[in-house]
Amino acid sequence: MSNTRSVLVTGATGQQGGAVVHALLARGHRVKALSRKPDGDGAKRLAAAGVEVVAGDLDDGASVAKAASGVDTMFLMGNSYEAGTEAETRQGITVANAAKAAGVGHLIYSSVGDADKKTGIPHFDSKYLVEKHIAGLGIPYTISAPVAFMENSVEPWAIDGLRQGVYAAALPPARVLQQITIKDIGVFVAALAERREQVFGKRFDIAGDELSGEQQAEILSEALDRPIRYQELPIAAMRQQSEDAALMFEWFDRTGYDADIAALRRDFPDVGWHSYADWARGFDWSVLGKASA
Repeated sequence: MSNTRSVLVTGATGQQGGAVVHALLARGHRVKALSRKPDGDGAKRLAAAGVEVVAGDLDDGASVAKAASGVDTMFLMGNSYEAGTEAETRQGITVANAAKAAGVGHLIYSSVGDADKKTGIPHFDSKYLVEKHIAGLGIPYTISAPVAFMENSVEPWAIDGLRQGVYAAALPPARVLQQITIKDIGVFVAALAERREQVFGKRFDIAGDELSGEQQAEILSEALDRPIRYQELPIAAMRQQSEDAALMFEWFDRTGYDADIAALRRDFPDVGWHSYADWARGFDWSVLGKASA
């Protein structure tokens, strides 16, 4: 293809970074993956798929700048759940500075929907601090800001409930929440890399569907061919586990994401946006048979 990109991807062994790698490779681009453990199993799987794995650490700007040598695009994401919000901000700023030092022509940063709306949610605010820093660097950049993941329905905290016929969340049954599948995030980032100048300086909140917990339970019932009922979890119970998560779900109930789904489907038709029903129909539900031992 004439506009083949060379992209350095951070977080490539994780779900979102992995989806970006897969989408870029599928569209014919060259991919480098930054890894703290280039000899690890995840890195080896990437290498087997045709990815050039390079050693680097998000806290070491010099290693990132070295890894970015020869690429024209960088995908940057952080992980506040692993690193903590302060470390996520520090690492994001370090990597963004390294991208500028390396002369990377396009920095794509993965934030979160509505992080720019003063939500007061710690892991939204930590990402927005990185966004503001990137915007002030004077380099070409684009912000990809996904909403809640459809895959949250099958995270460890939800799987056991599904096995027992329950889909639970800390929201009223009829409260609508925007969601996106991780696969679509990957393809969207690849589309941003390809569009380049057309998306410089822009921020995109991205979502594929919006539906309530009750509606999700109905779709899951159909996908699993057995009854799944929705159960509202008390926010106090969530707060005992995580103040950050409790604040987020309170914001979901009070305000919620507001991505323009119709405009995204119109302006980025090549992403092939998935609804929640699309995702549920395509998911391998054999995972429910692998009962927790």
